[in-house]
Amino acid sequence: MRDLARVLDEAIRIPGTNIRIGLDALLGLLPGGGDVAGGLFSGLIILQAARSGAPAPVLGRMLANVAIDVVLGAIPIIGDVFDVAWRANTRNVRLLESWRGQPATTRRASALAVGGILVALLVLIGLAVWGSIVVFGALLDLVRAA
Repeated sequence: MRDLARVLDEAIRIPGTNIRIGLDALLGLLPGGGDVAGGLFSGLIILQAARSGAPAPVLGRMLANVAIDVVLGAIPIIGDVFDVAWRANTRNVRLLESWRGQPATTRRASALAVGGILVALLVLIGLAVWGSIVVFGALLDLVRAA
C-alpha cells in the first residue's frame, strides 16, 4: 500500500524544487474524469485496509480523505494545486499504520473525525436546500412581476 500511495502522491520530483507529484495529480489535469480516476486508484488502498480488518471509523476517515481529494481536485486550476498538496493516499496509509500501532486511540479519533464530517455535510446540505428555496422564491417573484 505504501508503494501505491507513493506512486499516486509523490513519485516524481519537479526539477529544481522539492515538490513531488504523483499519478493522482497528473490524472487531475485531465478534465471531466481525471479526479474520478484518481479516486478509483485511491479506493484500492481503502479496499486493502478493509481486507486487513480496519474498523468502520478508520475506513470512513479514509473515504473522507479521498472524497475531499476528488471533489476539491475537480475545481479547475485551484483543484490541481490542491491535488499536489493534499496527498490523500499518503494520509490514508499513515492512518492505517497508526491504527495498526494504536488501534483504540486511532479508532476513537477517526470516529470523532467522521462525526465532524457528517455534521459538516448536514450543514452544507441544509445550506444548499435553503439557498435553493431562496433562489426559487426570487425566480417566482421575477415571473410574477413580469
